[in-house]
Amino acid sequence: MPFAALLTIAGALGQDNQPLLTPLEKEFQESMTSVTLAGRYTSAGGNLAEDKYVIEKVTKVKDDLWRFEARVQYGGKDLRLPVNLHVKWAGDTPVLQLTEEQVGPMGKFSVRIVIYKGQYAGTWSGGQGHGGQLFGAIARN
Repeated sequence: MPFAALLTIAGALGQDNQPLLTPLEKEFQESMTSVTLAGRYTSAGGNLAEDKYVIEKVTKVKDDLWRFEARVQYGGKDLRLPVNLHVKWAGDTPVLQLTEEQVGPMGKFSVRIVIYKGQYAGTWSGGQGHGGQLFGAIARN
């Protein structure tokens, strides 16, 4: 069998492993790919600080688990990392959830973030009692 035919068959088989998306999930995936979430967050002291996340790609892994290929900028650092988040649905509104999960070299975090009409808002907590709120706008890159 020619090599090109093997590649074609392998590609087709690999696609079967991709979860099927509902129309709502497909819309979510498209709306969260190649975007920047830019806003503000609070920490224990309550002061506002700038917040920025570049989402390059979002794909459904299985069930309610999604992989966000992200670029996170904070505290003078610029990291590229995949982050797996659970996406739960409140009607037609996605809620991103992470509970005590390791996020790259940054430590363990818990988040609840609501996405709606080009905006996001939620809560976050990390190690050593850190935590607060976050909010902002979602813009196409």
